[in-house]
Amino acid sequence: MNKIAVFGATGVTGLCVLKSAIEKGLNIRALVRNPAKIPKEYEHTVDVIKGDVLNVQDVNATLRGQDAAIVLLGMGNILGPTTVMSKGLDNIISGMKAEKVEVVSVCLSVNLFAEPEKVQPMFPEIFAEHRRMFDSLKASGLKWIAVNAPLISNQPPTGYITAHTPQSKDSQVFRSTTWPNFSLTVFPCQNITRNRLESPATPERSDKF
Repeated sequence: MNKIAVFGATGVTGLCVLKSAIEKGLNIRALVRNPAKIPKEYEHTVDVIKGDVLNVQDVNATLRGQDAAIVLLGMGNILGPTTVMSKGLDNIISGMKAEKVEVVSVCLSVNLFAEPEKVQPMFPEIFAEHRRMFDSLKASGLKWIAVNAPLISNQPPTGYITAHTPQSKDSQVFRSTTWPNFSLTVFPCQNITRNRLESPATPERSDKF
């Protein structure tokens, strides 16, 4: 898979994904509301579409002719009630079906499956939105990967490992502080089905990149 559509490309994680993708020689198309947020050094290497994930036509145009999608939707410091991310993901899922794109990786939260009373008090609305997104992903029928990441810090990459848990052959555990590298290297695998990947903050083994 060489052509990847990226949604949420101008956030902290999104910019890291762009950098890793370019270094790997992948062709990236990014849907952004403000093209000025794309670093100048990427202007000639990233196919930028100005638009909004809530606009079906913009989403479909971004997905057209692509092999896979990476979804990194976030709300920045806005932590109140929202349905922007889940509605955006619903548009992406519909667009993927219309444009015959089968594979998607979505960044969610490691706290997605925490008991409500254990969720940090300032984040419950965002986690509720992540739950809505995960429900949509599970019902999509696509080949999907949900990466349940911890707090993502702006630190040098360390590496990741993947391992099947003994409880289920269909579930995987993902240990990483190198989300962008993982999200890009997983796509060439031809046996992607539907997996939830959990990402503790400290990897047990570091595979340097």
